[in-house]
Amino acid sequence: MKINCLIVDDEPLGINVIKRHLKGFDDFEIVACCSDAMEAFQVLKGNNKIHLMFLDINMPELSGIDFIKSLDSKPLVVITTAYREYAVESFELDVFDYLVKPIALSRFVKSIDKVTEYYRAFNSAKGKTKEENDYIFLKVDKKIVKVFFSEILYIESLKDYVRVVTQYENFITHHNLRSITKALPANKFIRIHRSYTVATDKIRALEGNIVEVLDKKLPIGRNYQKKIKKKILDEGNY
Repeated sequence: MKINCLIVDDEPLGINVIKRHLKGFDDFEIVACCSDAMEAFQVLKGNNKIHLMFLDINMPELSGIDFIKSLDSKPLVVITTAYREYAVESFELDVFDYLVKPIALSRFVKSIDKVTEYYRAFNSAKGKTKEENDYIFLKVDKKIVKVFFSEILYIESLKDYVRVVTQYENFITHHNLRSITKALPANKFIRIHRSYTVATDKIRALEGNIVEVLDKKLPIGRNYQKKIKKKILDEGNY
């Protein structure tokens, strides 16, 4: 699969760094480079499907943060910025990764590996129905472990890993939360926070910005509150 990339940065140097770092990754193709959000918006509306967007934050007219908020649907977003202080807000908006300038090649490669793993998981899950699959295989240490969806309580992000918490034991695997959530059936699991995805049938209660999953209380991110409340109400659980 070719991963179509869009680079959005008002500084030519920032664009050139991403271009240089992407050389050698044959599966990644740069479709367009834009100097502002409005130009990028036109590219996203165009005929070329964009899978990955490298996005600067401080730009004229519309910041990268506000640009993300304006999109009804978005590709994977990797923030590229000189400022660390926007990281929390960015991850609340479900960005895929956050790279601080100057971007070291080693850190960039790590991010690209995560993107590759995401699309590998996404494509393997694509087109499958719950009748075809009621489980997921996870690489845990040197083993491949089958975990049934019905046993999963919630999944917690641990930076470059996730902890899959089940009724019987926990598994730590080298995934990011977004990729593993995509591999799960959407009718059974919901993202509630930049650090948590939960099994909807394991939710015991919802109060304010807290979800109770059995005896565990998990926070709901402010950008996920409407979505989770709507899903629960639509299913008639509350």
